[in-house]
Amino acid sequence: MPLVHHRTATVDGHEIFYREAGPADAPTIVLLHGYPTSSSMFRHLIPLLAGDHHVIAPDHLGFGYSAAPPAAEFDYTFDALAGITDGLLALLGVDRYALYVQDYGAPIGWRLALAHPERITAIVTQNGNGYEDGFVESFWTDVWAYGDAPGPRTEPAVRAALDLDAIRWQYLHGVPDPGTVDPDTWHHDHALVSRDGNDAVQLALFRDYRTNRPLYPRLHGFLRSSGVPVLAVWGRNDEIFGPDGARAFARDARDVEVHLVDGGHFLLESHLDVVAGHLRRFLERVPA
Repeated sequence: MPLVHHRTATVDGHEIFYREAGPADAPTIVLLHGYPTSSSMFRHLIPLLAGDHHVIAPDHLGFGYSAAPPAAEFDYTFDALAGITDGLLALLGVDRYALYVQDYGAPIGWRLALAHPERITAIVTQNGNGYEDGFVESFWTDVWAYGDAPGPRTEPAVRAALDLDAIRWQYLHGVPDPGTVDPDTWHHDHALVSRDGNDAVQLALFRDYRTNRPLYPRLHGFLRSSGVPVLAVWGRNDEIFGPDGARAFARDARDVEVHLVDGGHFLLESHLDVVAGHLRRFLERVPA
């Protein structure tokens, strides 16, 4: 089993934690996590990829073991998180890579691809949205309302997403056998987002999420013009980003695979082998 190294680097004055494995001279794949987790979501996937790939999985600023400066001292936006990630990759000398994105990792990854289209060799999206089709409105209505008019009327609904029950729901909804999901996942995530002041960090990103939607037409243009291969492997029962979000990539990507799996939002927790199988076969056939 390949060794996984747990490292930190200083980017723009902030300590960023990242997991790294595999040969340094192998093709690189960058794994970008979502809310409310960290690179921990890839802990089982990384060793399965590291035999043939150089794998890098950072914790976004404000998440996991990376620094979490107070929201009053750092402007938490998806632009800012993408800038930190870009800085980390530059520091590590990574200038050509495949992207694996999930949830928040998607808008961060889209910004990297749009800023440096020549660097992206392939895109893997696992419940990482890039189309209006993907939004399950029953989930997103409160987020849009808070982004449009943040305040005491709209905040309680989104603040509830920080609760243990809401985080547990993200892991278990849509999973045919919930007993396959390790409860350490939601307890670990809840402990980290419950750190003093981290609620303000997460609320800032909830407010900023609406800035991701205007990027979608540019993303679609990138997919059409670049011909970058795309693998969309998706929990078909996800009630945050629905399966239409996976199917939509076939409209613009010229080389695309779409696989809908009988799972939920955090598919790696219940269907690791299925996702890893699709991913390895995809990476074997795409150019590095």
